[in-house]
Amino acid sequence: MMVLRSCWKSRHKNRSGRAPCWIRSGLAVILWICVSQFICEAVGESKSVVPKDAEFDVTYNDTVTSENQTIYAFNHTVSRNKTEGVRVTVDVLSQGFESPLLFVVRQKQAVLSFQVPLILRGLYQRKYPYNHVGRTLCQPPTRAASETQYFFVDVSTLSSQGTNYQLRVSRVESFTLQTDKKFSFTASPSQPQYFKYVFPDGVDTVIVKVNSDMNFPCSVMSVQDIQCPVYDLDNNVAFIGMYQTMTKKGAITVQRKDFPSNSFYVVVVVKTEDEACGGPLRFYPLRPDELIDAGNRTKVLDVIVSPAINSEVYVMGMLFCLGIFLSFYLLTLLVACLENKRMNKKRDVFQDPADMSPAETGKTPASPYEYGSFADNGSTLSSEAITDSATSTDNNYGYMERTLDSVGRSRHESLSSVEEDDYDTLDDINSDKNIVRTKKFLCVSDLARKDKRVLSKKYQIYFWNIATIAVFYALPVIQLVITYQTVVNVTGNQDICFYNFLCAHPLGALSAFNNILSNLGYVLLGLLFLLIVLKRDIVHNRAMVRNDLNALECGIPKHFGLFYAMGTALMMEGLLSACYHVCPNYTNFQFDTSFMYMIAGLCMLKLYQKRHPDINASAYTAYACLAVVIFFSVLGVVFGKGNTVFWIIFSVIHILATLLLSTQLYYMGRWRLDSGVLRRIVYIVYTDSIRQCSGPMYIDRMVLLVMGNIVNWSLAAYGLIERPNDFASYLLAIAICNLLLYFAFYIIMKLRSGERIQCLALVCILFTAVVWGFALYFFFQGLSTWQKTPAESREHNRDCILLSFFDDHDIWHFLSSIAMFGSFLVLLTMDDDLDTVQRDKIFVF
Repeated sequence: MMVLRSCWKSRHKNRSGRAPCWIRSGLAVILWICVSQFICEAVGESKSVVPKDAEFDVTYNDTVTSENQTIYAFNHTVSRNKTEGVRVTVDVLSQGFESPLLFVVRQKQAVLSFQVPLILRGLYQRKYPYNHVGRTLCQPPTRAASETQYFFVDVSTLSSQGTNYQLRVSRVESFTLQTDKKFSFTASPSQPQYFKYVFPDGVDTVIVKVNSDMNFPCSVMSVQDIQCPVYDLDNNVAFIGMYQTMTKKGAITVQRKDFPSNSFYVVVVVKTEDEACGGPLRFYPLRPDELIDAGNRTKVLDVIVSPAINSEVYVMGMLFCLGIFLSFYLLTLLVACLENKRMNKKRDVFQDPADMSPAETGKTPASPYEYGSFADNGSTLSSEAITDSATSTDNNYGYMERTLDSVGRSRHESLSSVEEDDYDTLDDINSDKNIVRTKKFLCVSDLARKDKRVLSKKYQIYFWNIATIAVFYALPVIQLVITYQTVVNVTGNQDICFYNFLCAHPLGALSAFNNILSNLGYVLLGLLFLLIVLKRDIVHNRAMVRNDLNALECGIPKHFGLFYAMGTALMMEGLLSACYHVCPNYTNFQFDTSFMYMIAGLCMLKLYQKRHPDINASAYTAYACLAVVIFFSVLGVVFGKGNTVFWIIFSVIHILATLLLSTQLYYMGRWRLDSGVLRRIVYIVYTDSIRQCSGPMYIDRMVLLVMGNIVNWSLAAYGLIERPNDFASYLLAIAICNLLLYFAFYIIMKLRSGERIQCLALVCILFTAVVWGFALYFFFQGLSTWQKTPAESREHNRDCILLSFFDDHDIWHFLSSIAMFGSFLVLLTMDDDLDTVQRDKIFVF
């Protein structure tokens, strides 16, 4: 009547646009009549409800059909200071029933419903039925000191046939976990388990560890807030909280600040399939709706909750890290002071001729290396041991006929042109290069003929280029890893990042602060190396301004651009390694290795530049080649796993590149790659090997290149046969093997040529070798690996071993940064013995 009265009052207001109000009123009346009739019919045909007062720990065997519904009423006392778990267990005894049984548990503040058989889905919509189901009831907190709560279990089905079932409701022993007390339990896909943990006073961070002696079945551990419902099935456990898959080991670090109730649930779910943990994948069903028997998937596990480290351990870890690397600054300062004191004493001796011994007069030694053995004036912070002009005047070694004025005049003339290509414009000069560079025995003076200022600018480009690359590379990397960490924190999916979860200490939004902090050594030691190089560069430039004969005409030509690039690369390696460890996984492993390739390449270029300053590669060529290496690294990570075609192509390119580089090094760049190269190869082989049976002209170079080809061909064959999953590390191994081979060859040839290694350089070599040995030991411990599934990676996790803060990989970071710094010092000081030897007496090899 109210609807009709409203329609009568308002029908004159709107006569167009929508149906008249009296029509809508009529439809409402008809709908109300139909609903009333349906309700009456439903009440007339309602099921018979069978209420039962039930008790805990009693098994009820009953039968249910579509005609009846059974309701079990339970009550229990809930207290504010004690949480008691309640578990409902159901087992269907009948076989071949038409419809499943529906169980609904109604509580004061929560409702739980499930069907039996419980159908859980796997990949490709596989269906796995479970007739035995066990669920723990969510227990909402109560404010009263003690309260009696009721809950009801409704059992119903649409099957016309009687279905037998068993129902049992029991209390869960040890539902609340105790600190540092292990608790064992069993779980299955249809019988998940969860327990409650309350933070004790004074503990802000705990680590939850779940272990099992069984690899499979695959399981999931989750940490969820105290709220209902609890997501404890395979298909919904990832909806809330933090979670990770596991086989034998699982660990999650939990902070009090993330849980306002100061408590949380530890949920353990067994998955229906093992594919997520690296296990076998079951066959695909022939029919989409076919039910698959999952078999026995019960797993025995144990859980323990332990307090994590406190703020004092964080402070100790940071102070320890800073203390180690700042001690190198103090040691360097001490060495610099001692070296300056020694140099001042030596300068005073040379200024007093009466105190000079006959060996220290201007007498020329029999060979340049005898004087090289005598001159021991190198150090880390000298100008590559450059003496001053007073020393150079007394020890002229054949340079007395050239006065300082003539040297300064010739140098000024050489600096009148600042273009590197001025030397290579005329055909006669090019012919002269062919004559000089193809001599059987080369000296450094033959390959140090270009203008020094031009070469200095050329090699400074290495530094500016790598600085530019670092900025453009690092900024998007930092942005990406911040996004990774945000995704992990928001979704709670801890399978995204491959941490060592047993030693991953969070700080702020970072999940593994210790792995990031341990990279500080690369940055600090890279900066220290730049300061050492800067000191040498300044002293050398002062000697050049003084027209110091030793600086102008003796020793290995001093070009510091590559050293600056190496120091910058070491600092960037620390920054990018820290970015990688924000969320380590296979997609960003390139961040951790890109500058390792650059460091290896720059070290090889520096070794080659020492005695080939005129023909060393330009910065543009070098970085272009390194870009190709990184490009192949990305391709290998994305497409290289088990891809035979990729490995064939890469191995062929690797071998061809080795041959081309070998030819370039053997002929000192005096060859051409054109259409007639094959004809010239055949001609050389015929004339030199067949007609004359002569050996190679450059034996030393040939030995190095033959060894290099053997190593690289062997690595290419290994890659083609084994096809390792970690392509980035395989590529890095190729670079390191070539660097070590070239370094060993350089040291052997240096000693073979009569040169010697000074004390400081020898100490650096021995110290670096020992540190590298220990570093590699910790590197191969393998605390995690993204080559496997996250669950399999966690099997390699280990506890912290240093100050309860750092793990094996952190120690690798410490030692490898020190070892790289020592390696750079070796390259910087290994030729200090030649600083007073004329360049036309220093052999090229």
